[in-house]
Amino acid sequence: MAAQCEARSDGMHVQSDHFYPEVIDPETGNVLDDGEEGELVLTTLTKEALPLFRYRTGDITALHHGSCDCGRTTVRMDHVTGRTDDMLTVRGTNVFPSRIETAIYAVDGLSSVYRIDVRRDGSLDTIEITAEVERDTDVDREGVGERLTEALETELQLTPDGVRLVDPKTIERTEVGKVKRLYDHRDLS
Repeated sequence: MAAQCEARSDGMHVQSDHFYPEVIDPETGNVLDDGEEGELVLTTLTKEALPLFRYRTGDITALHHGSCDCGRTTVRMDHVTGRTDDMLTVRGTNVFPSRIETAIYAVDGLSSVYRIDVRRDGSLDTIEITAEVERDTDVDREGVGERLTEALETELQLTPDGVRLVDPKTIERTEVGKVKRLYDHRDLS
């Protein structure tokens, strides 16, 4: 439904002779403006056997109209940055665990093991990130913690309520060694 732009690495051109793309707010369903990030919705224009009308893909992206550096005038779509089924809402901000992971990978001295704890304190949601430091390294935990906080603020557009760094193999694992990453302690009923 889209192909990588040969002139730009930050997006794809939608085959708009076959698909009509829209980006909506995943919670309200309202169509968002050009460049705003939301859920990709597609309507097929040429499919006859099984047409789709405003199919919600669950993919998070943004659309850009107008001409591109390559000369095309078809709608350009940013790369998918997450999924709505992975989305948390914390203090009115959509938070994707994949973006937390991106921030963690961007900071030297951290392993790929982390944990997200979301709680409700009265009517306010809080989010705390716990990350394991790399094995066999002597890291400045205070400096790494500050860099992680900055990376999280950039990725999430939200300041986490807590960032903790812990020793390797400290975060709880299942019997087969996997890590449960998200703990949502809020009563959402």
